[in-house]
Amino acid sequence: MSDANLEATITKLWEAGADLESVLPRAEAYDAVHTAIGMLDRGEARIAEVLDGEVVVHEWAKQAVLLWFKVRDLETIEAGPFEYVDRLPLKHDFRSAGVRAVPGASARFGSYLGNGVVLMPSYVNIGAYVDDGTMVDTWATVGSCAQIGKRVHLAGGVGIGGVLEPPQAKPVVIEDDVFIGSRCMIVGGSRVRKGAKLGAGVILTASIPVIDAQTGEEISRGDIPERAVAVQATRPREFAGGSFGLACVLVLRTLAEGEQHDDLQLNMLLREHGIDS
Repeated sequence: MSDANLEATITKLWEAGADLESVLPRAEAYDAVHTAIGMLDRGEARIAEVLDGEVVVHEWAKQAVLLWFKVRDLETIEAGPFEYVDRLPLKHDFRSAGVRAVPGASARFGSYLGNGVVLMPSYVNIGAYVDDGTMVDTWATVGSCAQIGKRVHLAGGVGIGGVLEPPQAKPVVIEDDVFIGSRCMIVGGSRVRKGAKLGAGVILTASIPVIDAQTGEEISRGDIPERAVAVQATRPREFAGGSFGLACVLVLRTLAEGEQHDDLQLNMLLREHGIDS
């Protein structure tokens, strides 16, 4: 089946809802969906990508991920002394992909891991794309269909949200050379652009304001600018019940073109403002 035919078939199966057999016999529907998930697993297709500066979502691929749960039955999976019951098998053959997976790390079939990716005890969900040289640190999670660029560091306990539960239009996109500090939560289709550095504990959703610390002006919602050094903050808002601080993300400075900070330099910069990474 050609790629164009596969995309059309997946779309028809999705539109058929519960009546998949009106499109294809169940076994053939399973094969089509399995083929699509295999393409995601190998990086031959992806849920979303940045083209000409905009996030483009390939809906047929996201539909394939959702269909996978319909066509697969629960099965028992054993890994050493551990037993799981799931609809999805785990990803295998890390060595040939050039991936280092530390004990306690797991990735689902249908997630792509690039060459040089390091998985500490962590989790990568189906449909996610983790590009070359990225570190997924201890207890970090990469949610369904999230798109992670090259040479990204997801520090300990970072949560990158998925798009499946509840279904959302766009996945989280983390571009190349980004540092995400410990315990940050990046969810709801948010975007962190190239070279940005986030201090510990940043909460970013599509509705969170991103504010320039120098001007006090709102830059965006849920979108961290390229090369920004940003931290969690609040801004006061008046309500009938009183004055309350609502969450925002504060951009302390923007790195110069080509300027890079290693973790030590970033820690020093943040500590100048009384903040840890």
